[in-house]
Amino acid sequence: MNIYVYRADVTAPPDLTDYDVEALDGSIGKVDDATDEAPSGDLVVDTGFWIFGKKRLIPAGLIRDVDWDGKVVFLSCTKDDVKGAPDLDEARKNDAAHRQEMGDYFDRSRYAGMHGDPVGPQAGPGRSD
Repeated sequence: MNIYVYRADVTAPPDLTDYDVEALDGSIGKVDDATDEAPSGDLVVDTGFWIFGKKRLIPAGLIRDVDWDGKVVFLSCTKDDVKGAPDLDEARKNDAAHRQEMGDYFDRSRYAGMHGDPVGPQAGPGRSD
């Protein structure tokens, strides 16, 4: 499965820029940029002061819901998952190798929240196969 494709139960958004972003355990920032161009949908999340203004590329497959009225995007990962993700390199945002690095970190097949398994393997470094 392509982690950059929006989940079947999430409608591809018209524009999520400036939406708040909520991880499973709280707020992580705002959407700085979003794309829904198949097969490369993603969000660029500006984490603000939370992790010193870092931007993270979040694959579209990690969006579990969108509150259109409240302008909030809900992710299927934790704040620590986002914090531990590789830094977004703006110059390489569309580079296949950079996107692969991000995709490997948030590998859908290893991420517990994607399949409803609350105690299964977790995204990010230190995971075991």
